[in-house]
Amino acid sequence: MYRLNGMSKSKLEDELSQQLKLLKVKKPEREYRFSNARRFRFDFAWPEEKVACEVQGGVWVGGRHNRGKGYENDCDKLNLSQLEGWLLLYVTTTHIARGDAAELIRKALKVRKLQPPYYNDSDVV
Repeated sequence: MYRLNGMSKSKLEDELSQQLKLLKVKKPEREYRFSNARRFRFDFAWPEEKVACEVQGGVWVGGRHNRGKGYENDCDKLNLSQLEGWLLLYVTTTHIARGDAAELIRKALKVRKLQPPYYNDSDVV
């Protein structure tokens, strides 16, 4: 577990979780493994809606997400998740501190309920 501005990633995720609860957002799955192709996990996921959120910590201190291998892994995860029909949101410490992250997730879930993320084989004409 690494630290972000004096707050560990898990505490940052817990803060986002509390904000989601206050907004009465459906409870997410935490550390959700979304694909059998790779061992990638989402920090937060709503599998039914295929909405997920990744907390990008350490963006101002050269954290893992800003360095070569970490950034490439994040790109691989983003690309694979999109190919599998997921809407993946990236949020930072600042987004969480301002409350923007929770609101963004709430909106994404609302949009996905109105517009299903993918078609089933039976839906194809």
